[in-house]
Amino acid sequence: MDRNITEIRGKIFGIIGLGSIGKKVAEIATAFGAEVWYYSTSGKNFNPVYRRVSLEDLLRNADIVSIHAPLNDSTRNLIDLPQLKLMKSSAILINTGRGGIVNETALAQAIDDDIIAGAGLDVFSREPILPENPLMQVKKSEKLVLTPHNAWTSLEARMVLIEGIVKNIQEFLNR
Repeated sequence: MDRNITEIRGKIFGIIGLGSIGKKVAEIATAFGAEVWYYSTSGKNFNPVYRRVSLEDLLRNADIVSIHAPLNDSTRNLIDLPQLKLMKSSAILINTGRGGIVNETALAQAIDDDIIAGAGLDVFSREPILPENPLMQVKKSEKLVLTPHNAWTSLEARMVLIEGIVKNIQEFLNR
């Protein structure tokens, strides 16, 4: 009990990228009692169930920011030091989208300078993560959770992957 632990209930849960995974995360966050806000990186996603806002509004207001976007020219370093400084000092950043969306040097600084409360990532600009990565040098490591991006390794996920490959080959051959 020496660390401040809060509930998701009653919080603003910000989602960057409301594609298929982002929508599922939104459903789960809602089930836990959070109010979901989202930012569409493509500008194409619209979902009337959740509140669509600008990136700046999402960062300023969200208690939790969860990234579920692809890495492309418009999302590379989308979250850099200026964006991290917009966030609440009590906010948590989660990136399970793609490495490169969050500037890792800026995030390491934001954690050590108490700009944000903490972060959890399972994607990195270079994988596997290298010892010289700035996140590996964070002084306040208790505020940072790093895990491998291995959701695809379950037997079920690999079966879905194989079925998709078979389907693609069949469609190609049936042309």
